[in-house]
Amino acid sequence: MEETNINSEIILQVKGLTKKYGSLIAVNNLELNAYRGEVIGFLGPNGAGKSTTIRMLLGLIKPTSGSIEIFGKSLLKNRLDILKRVGAIVEKPDFYLYLSAYKNLEILGKISGMEIKKKRIKEVLEIVGLKKRARSKVQTYSFGMKQRLGIAQALLHNPELIILDEPTTGLDPQGIKEIRELILHLSYDLKKTIFLSSHILKEIEIIASRMIIINNGTTQIEGKVEDLLNSSQMKVRFEVDNTAKALEVVKLSMWNDNFVEAEKNILVFEMDQVEIGELNKFLVENNIIVSSVVPIRSLEDYFLKITEGSTE
Repeated sequence: MEETNINSEIILQVKGLTKKYGSLIAVNNLELNAYRGEVIGFLGPNGAGKSTTIRMLLGLIKPTSGSIEIFGKSLLKNRLDILKRVGAIVEKPDFYLYLSAYKNLEILGKISGMEIKKKRIKEVLEIVGLKKRARSKVQTYSFGMKQRLGIAQALLHNPELIILDEPTTGLDPQGIKEIRELILHLSYDLKKTIFLSSHILKEIEIIASRMIIINNGTTQIEGKVEDLLNSSQMKVRFEVDNTAKALEVVKLSMWNDNFVEAEKNILVFEMDQVEIGELNKFLVENNIIVSSVVPIRSLEDYFLKITEGSTE
């Protein structure tokens, strides 16, 4: 997993955030923090409250209760000042397709009410890898290029916090890779704080330093991706020389409780990371030759475990 430069300065702090629509509770007493310089993954199944939360973070809808502080200030009382330091893509970015990328950014800069210099427009186009296509009409752009142009728009005023809601939706593998590399560049090289909502769990596992999983509008878990995955049980595949003999030995031992299934020359167990070496030693001591040990834990497994458990 990639790591970002994180310190202890809280950029975004949410406490008791709740949003109700009549009897429907879209977000329920949500708690979360984001620190300067990190990429934080914001995860949850459909209907978990992710988009509602992001719209509240941007002041697009008003919370029923709870508080949002960004840069140490109340969003409710300092919305305009705070949003000058925040960039965001909430939905698929829209542009004037018959105009060039440069002209689009020039117009959008004027609409924002902030003075955006020509030099800055060129800078953001270079940051997102569109410098060579700056004068091309947007209608000639691929979907992935339009997404990168959307991020360029969010960067125009040089924000400290960037909120991205599903920025890779609809992209092919190459487009996903380009957005991933761009996000890492923004965090590593430009020291931006990235709040990233995504349903592509593998991408979060690769680029996020911390993650928050929500379900039913409530925080289920929050922490460093690496720590959360290492602390959870995982499935482990042991390749052995004699499956029948290994099964016989395992079923008479304490490891039978961890046993999941057997395939050709493969035994699958569910266990904590610290137990892998102990089981390997046990098999070898019982004259079972182990040719490989492969953990198959993933963020997807962890995510499903958390969200399925929380709905019971």
